[in-house]
Amino acid sequence: MSFLAVSICCCLFILFLFLSELTGFITTEVVNELYVDDPDKDSGGKIDVSLNISLPNLHCELVGLDIQDEMGRHEVGHIDNSMKIPLNNGAGCRFEGQFSINKVPGNFHVSTHSATAQPQNPDMTHVIHKLSFGDTLQVQNVHGAFNALGGADRLTSNPLASHDYILKIVPTVYEDKSGKQWYSYQYTVANKEYVAYSHTGRIIPAIWFRYDLSPITVKYTERRQPLYRFITTICAIIGGTFTVAGILDSCIFTASEAWKKIQLGKMH
Repeated sequence: MSFLAVSICCCLFILFLFLSELTGFITTEVVNELYVDDPDKDSGGKIDVSLNISLPNLHCELVGLDIQDEMGRHEVGHIDNSMKIPLNNGAGCRFEGQFSINKVPGNFHVSTHSATAQPQNPDMTHVIHKLSFGDTLQVQNVHGAFNALGGADRLTSNPLASHDYILKIVPTVYEDKSGKQWYSYQYTVANKEYVAYSHTGRIIPAIWFRYDLSPITVKYTERRQPLYRFITTICAIIGGTFTVAGILDSCIFTASEAWKKIQLGKMH
């Protein structure tokens, strides 16, 4: 009877440990590491950027994107792969664009600099729907600042103020179980709002995104427990459990026999 009870308990214990190990085996673990290197050497020194921003009080014909960097690039009114969508019956504009920047410090800014005629008082209040760099990661188990400015609302700001967003871009690599890699970028952001003046008067406001790259790369790698380790663990669980069960059963049997002898001694 004692052996049956011990056997049932052991089987339940083995089942519990087996299910726990099986869950760990089939679950993909994501580990991260840091290193100093340029992970995407095949990009030609470029980073893809996706920007989606709404300016509800500025006409689309006035909205433009300018790009500058320390390699001497100075592009005013970038229009490739971009789209302007009128808002508020034409009074506002939503700018959506994809473009590339060099892997050097620089800036890109939304402004009226490319307009044929500069407005007197451009209203730069805005909402940023998306600002991301590199590939879009469609993974659930990595929570990073890939769209840190998404949802930034500056509609209540001073309409005549400029906005500076200071970005520190961190290269990020995601590698799945098959070895395929995605190259994305996280970023931290600080911002300030100000009305700028020069000796000639007030400077036309703009929305500035000033960026610099971190030398540190973050890498996420999907890993799964090797099959041989899973089998070894299961064998160890079964062998260890039955070994302990045998010891327990022997102890219970010995104690039971001793108790019977004690009872027989009392009867005599």
